[in-house]
Amino acid sequence: MKHNNKMRLPMLAAVSMALFGTASMVNAKTETEFTSQDWQVVCDNTRTCRIAGYQAENNSEFPVSVLLTRRAGANAAVDGKVKLGGTKDSSSKALMQLGNRHRISLFINDRNYGETKPYSAATGHAELTQTQVTALVSALQRSSKITFALRNSRWQLSDRGASAVMLKADDVQGRVGTPSALMNHDNATKSNSNVLPPKAVPVLRFVEPAGKSDTNNSKKFVMRSSQLASLMKRTMKDADADCPNLSDDSSWQVNRLNDSQLLAQHDCWTAAYNAGSGVWVINDSKPYKPTLVTTSATNYDKGKLSSVQKGRGIGDCMSQVDWVWTGRAFEKSHESTTGLCRLIEAGGAWQLPTYVTDVKVVK
Repeated sequence: MKHNNKMRLPMLAAVSMALFGTASMVNAKTETEFTSQDWQVVCDNTRTCRIAGYQAENNSEFPVSVLLTRRAGANAAVDGKVKLGGTKDSSSKALMQLGNRHRISLFINDRNYGETKPYSAATGHAELTQTQVTALVSALQRSSKITFALRNSRWQLSDRGASAVMLKADDVQGRVGTPSALMNHDNATKSNSNVLPPKAVPVLRFVEPAGKSDTNNSKKFVMRSSQLASLMKRTMKDADADCPNLSDDSSWQVNRLNDSQLLAQHDCWTAAYNAGSGVWVINDSKPYKPTLVTTSATNYDKGKLSSVQKGRGIGDCMSQVDWVWTGRAFEKSHESTTGLCRLIEAGGAWQLPTYVTDVKVVK
């Protein structure tokens, strides 16, 4: 069976669609992802919303992205950042001119709103001033020409889809119709008491497994590859689709997690520019009770498991899920994308999480 990259992105159901620019919403709960034309909003489980905009899709010579971040709560401010893409030669040469003497200027409808804060080579972006953020949010509610300038180079930010994603952010945070809304706040009919508060960050206990590879452990686990494959198939509705390589000749990797549980890994699928391994937690004796963690793992190290997948071959957009071992099970600790595939930089423009946690290390 031929494997499809889009089907294998290890994210919530609509993440792959969002990566490729299709309007989508993920989850009816707090976590939300919605894309409209050249803009997207991603809200995590704490109700923090991140709004990212890009250049028009057919204007790739000078890629640019803006990130507006707002926590939940009536008094939460909007922070802004701009990242100038360097994947194209024309844009890359202009970026080389950045330094303390040369800062990025924002123009809206040909009016100069001043220079951003200093560009940071470490982060690859510059922070917007509060004046620039306020002007930008206002401009994005209507058709506007938005340009970032550095000496003789110009990066044009698209306004298409911005009002739709700002309205979605207002909806998630309970701001619609209130004075603190991004959209239509001048016509507020509700008080800011309707704005939702932030949700608490879930706390996870990370327990580093004490055991080494089972082959070096005094308590041996012996099972033929075919038996393991047969056992793991029962954890999937459609093993042929989810893990087509499960029964091939590649070896299993087994690591001890504690005195009675093991982690078992096997290659599951390979596609044009992505691959994924299956990961199961299993008892070391009957009843084995295998539990599937994921079929798209890309790395495991001492109780930390991750899946990182490209949205397309050049790797300018990515998705990521992380899990940590809590002593008896792997629990999801992080889930995010890097935004739309718009040539901003290798590895993606931003970290746009849908799920965050506070991981505490248990000694």
